[in-house]
Amino acid sequence: MYTLFWCSKALFLLMFCRLMKMSTAEGKGEILPPTIQKIMKGYNKYLRPFFDNGPVSVGMSMDIASIDTISEINMDYTATIFLRQRWTDERLCFEGNKSLSLDGRLVEMLWIPDTFIVDSKKSFLHDITVENRLIRIYPNGTVLYAIRITATVACSMDLTKYPMDKQTCTLQLESWGYNINDVQFYWTRGNDSVRGLEILQLAQYTVEDHFTSVSEAVYETGCYPKLVFHFELKRNILYFILETYVPSILLVVLSWVSFWISQSSVPARICIGVTTVLTMTTLMMGARTSLPNANCFIKAIDVYLGICFSFIFGALLEYAVAHFCTLHRSNLRVLTKDEDEEIEEEINGVLATIANSCNVSDKINKVDSKKNINTSSNRKEEKSKHSGCNSPMTVMKRLFCISDCFYVKNPYHIDNYARLSFPLSFIIINVFYWVYYLYF
Repeated sequence: MYTLFWCSKALFLLMFCRLMKMSTAEGKGEILPPTIQKIMKGYNKYLRPFFDNGPVSVGMSMDIASIDTISEINMDYTATIFLRQRWTDERLCFEGNKSLSLDGRLVEMLWIPDTFIVDSKKSFLHDITVENRLIRIYPNGTVLYAIRITATVACSMDLTKYPMDKQTCTLQLESWGYNINDVQFYWTRGNDSVRGLEILQLAQYTVEDHFTSVSEAVYETGCYPKLVFHFELKRNILYFILETYVPSILLVVLSWVSFWISQSSVPARICIGVTTVLTMTTLMMGARTSLPNANCFIKAIDVYLGICFSFIFGALLEYAVAHFCTLHRSNLRVLTKDEDEEIEEEINGVLATIANSCNVSDKINKVDSKKNINTSSNRKEEKSKHSGCNSPMTVMKRLFCISDCFYVKNPYHIDNYARLSFPLSFIIINVFYWVYYLYF
């Protein structure tokens, strides 16, 4: 009796499930209009159109809704796009002159291309309030399939001219499983197939140019159709001028203020030098926070900050040299005129001794030359030897001149030289810097 009860119960559940499946199938049939029911009768979504009659052509077009972020650290950009695909499926032809717009959930009943974004790191299909899909079927069997997706796409960037750089990024669309023998991709309107960039407003970039291309992707498994969208971005430099370049220039100018302060004011000059060096170091560290930590990129902003840091550090070293020369000069006693004359006589005596030794060697060489038969060769030897004797005197005179040039008679003139040399050098280097990075 107990076994009969459980058997009847199991049979009841089985019949209930069977009735539910039948009602669901009937419900789906009732939802579909007669035209769609007629079209879908015998339709196999697992077979592509023109399965035995060559590849199916899929035309594509896009609208760029927004480019949200462009990251130099991760070298990628995030964009929201409306992707539209068109193809013809001869199995979906029907009579009439009006297209049929279907619910996006009916996509699962049709064959659709297996298009994917090649360099996508992360992407998703918008599903608020429902999945953002559009299906439209035309009487000749043409199918329009549109989706709204947001994707984070990799973009290889060259940052050697940052922040005066231009970046060219791409959006590549390929077929995942169907090769060129099964599917062919093409842009529906050429370069006009991608719209929305003309009215796009980016925080840090300006879209200068964009174009499309058609190519093939070659892998080990075969050749696959590929569509590429190229767009060129130019960075707006005004932000960096106000944020980095102008403060660094002002810090360099501030370091020059010490040239007009007396050398006896040691705390004032040291304070200006050390403060500007530390501030410049902080500015350099802040400028690198939004950049990748890669040694392969020597960026234009790094070069400029390095130049500014060198001038600021040079101003600090200038005071150290001037102060050392001042202390060294105060420790030396002032030479009198008689002592100066004695030093000059000693130098002249050294030079005269060198000259006399050269003359003696000349006489010996003349006596030896009379014994030789070939007079022409002896004259050449005399000239070479005479020039060899004169060379030490010439070298000594040049050494005395060079040492006299480096001798600072008045250390207080060092600041006067720095007031002219530092600004002039900084202006010349700036001209070369901006001309190179803006026009080359």
